[in-house]
Formats: sequence, structure tokens, C-alpha cells
Amino acid sequence: MNIYEFWKAVLKQDEQEIRNYFHQDARICWHCTNELFTLDEYIIANCEYPGDWDGVVERVELLDDLIISVTLVYPKDQTVSYHVVSFLKLQQDKIISLDEYWADDGNAPQWRLDKHIGKPIKE
Repeated sequence: MNIYEFWKAVLKQDEQEIRNYFHQDARICWHCTNELFTLDEYIIANCEYPGDWDGVVERVELLDDLIISVTLVYPKDQTVSYHVVSFLKLQQDKIISLDEYWADDGNAPQWRLDKHIGKPIKE
């Protein structure tokens, strides 16, 4: 399975292409919002999400039948951005389970800024 092509399909909200990556009985969990989806529900949640999206896969780790990816996702107008950590469990080269953690990108909280600790990872 090509994780980069998978994310390309997800960001394009291409229902048929996304469906090709999954087992029909796949289980998809978005842990930050406590949501469990069937494949059909995931397709609706992803493909009917408002806006036009883009992003870049920043990191990939492979462990036997598990792919872990970190992806920067943002609307094409770049008004916000999110980092997504995804755990894709494969069976016969298809996703049987997907566990995702979506985090809003933003500034450090004021209390840490006031302490003058840390520095930006990216300028």
C-alpha cells in the first residue's frame, strides 16, 4: 500500500479511490472526537467535509503490517492547519483498521511563552 497515494486520495476527497484502500469491514476511529466509523460512514465524513484540502505527509514508519504516518493537513486557503497521526493496520495490503488523532496547530499556551521556555521547531 502506498501511504502517499492514500493521503492524496483522502485530501482530494475521492470516494472511489479511498474505498480501494480499505477492506469492506474496516474499522475507523477518530479518537480525539470519540467517533467510530464503518467504511461507508468514513467515506461520508471525509468526502462531504466542507472545503478544498491539501497537505503533506511528513513522516512514515513501517512496522510489519502497521503503517504510522504523520500528515500536515490544511484547507487550500491555509487559514488553519492540523497534524494527523494515523495508525493503519493492513490485512492483505488493505486497511482493516485506521486509528487517527487530529490536532489543531497553534501557538504554545501563554503560560509557557511567559516562562520563555522552548523555541519554534519551524521558523
